[in-house]
Amino acid sequence: MKALTYIENGRFEVTDKPMPVVIDPTDAVVRVTMSSICTSDLHIKHGSVPRAVPGVTVGHEMVGVVESVGSAVTSVKPGDRVAVNVETFCGECFFCRNGWVNNCTDPNGGWALGCRIDGGQTEFVRVPQADNELTRIPDGVSDRQALFVGDILATGYWAAKISEISQEDTVLIIGAGPTGLCTLQCVALFNPKRIIVCELDEVRREFVKRHYPDVVVTNPDRCLAEVAGLSEHGSADRVIEVAGADDTFRLAWQAARPNAIVTVVALYDEPQILPLPDMYGKNLTFKTGGVDGCDCEEILQLIADGRIDTTPLITHTFPFSRILEAYDLFENRRDNVIKVAILPD
Repeated sequence: MKALTYIENGRFEVTDKPMPVVIDPTDAVVRVTMSSICTSDLHIKHGSVPRAVPGVTVGHEMVGVVESVGSAVTSVKPGDRVAVNVETFCGECFFCRNGWVNNCTDPNGGWALGCRIDGGQTEFVRVPQADNELTRIPDGVSDRQALFVGDILATGYWAAKISEISQEDTVLIIGAGPTGLCTLQCVALFNPKRIIVCELDEVRREFVKRHYPDVVVTNPDRCLAEVAGLSEHGSADRVIEVAGADDTFRLAWQAARPNAIVTVVALYDEPQILPLPDMYGKNLTFKTGGVDGCDCEEILQLIADGRIDTTPLITHTFPFSRILEAYDLFENRRDNVIKVAILPD
């Protein structure tokens, strides 16, 4: 079968690989019916993910159909349509029992698919810990609707949930890329008084204005002044940093009022500085981390109920045979791309 493979720093290639098979009793093999390209895939390509293994099939955003399961798998069966969680977790270790599944101590725990073991930009993928990593897609929910459930939508939902948003809050979201847009929809579920989105790219600012007309949109140059002018307590009550640019971490804590919560789910290429003398007395609470995959079933139900719709984010669709062209478009942000869906040939 064909698979997009991480060859070396700066280079992905389509290679031939054998069909995966069930190895462990907790495995499933899934036929990939749709996948997507994530910015994290680009981080692998450019060497920002040291744990990524050369030779691995990349890709961790996918949906598909279960082909076969190991003897210990009970939650899914062959023929089931499933969303695949980017996080592998055992459900039994100390961290899993406490709900911190992205810190799972299983050998494949955390981000394994498309990083340390073969992922989903291919035809078939072996999924370890299938009872936890696969979630049945409800009838009536399409592949396009479910495509982002296991990664960027789970990230956005988790970020909104841990930010402790109340209906009196002004919430600032920094970044209107794909994860920021998913976060925006999830923040809206908590009905805050006001949502402000800060985004550098004009095309993405216009996307937010067009699809979410009740949201205030600003850019980094105007952000601090605009947030201060719109907030009852001087600045934002909650800040969620999703951009991961050179100066967005500083912007996040500067835009937060005293005693605010700043949630950071961005993945940075470089270390960030926490200038404690500059923020002395702000009494901020920082929450940091990556995607948490505990809520995929709930997210799918929200999609089925019409409360979340991420299909407008899919601006381009390519067959797998043109996946390198799709990567070029996505990486270079051509043609107003937000997200790309990859279909089997």
